[in-house]
Amino acid sequence: MLTAIVLIDTEPNKIPEVADRVANLKGVSEVYSVTGKADLVAMVRVRAHEDLADAIADGVNKVPGVLRTETLIAFRAYSSVDLDQAFALGLDE
Repeated sequence: MLTAIVLIDTEPNKIPEVADRVANLKGVSEVYSVTGKADLVAMVRVRAHEDLADAIADGVNKVPGVLRTETLIAFRAYSSVDLDQAFALGLDE
């Protein structure tokens, strides 16, 4: 599983609409409205590098209201939660 953290700048009056559209894209597991240099942060989780292009370049970047993105690729996860197991179970606890 590959994880990308996508920082998203949006048109100020379109944050909720952009967040909703991005959250419904294939490969996007979560979208957060945040403070700081970005308006939104999207977590993208896919199985192959090629899928990152589909999810980010052809997905997130093409949502109306998105002005700019910056993508961070995770090398290693440090967590007390086994994310692969959580996704296999549908995030039910």
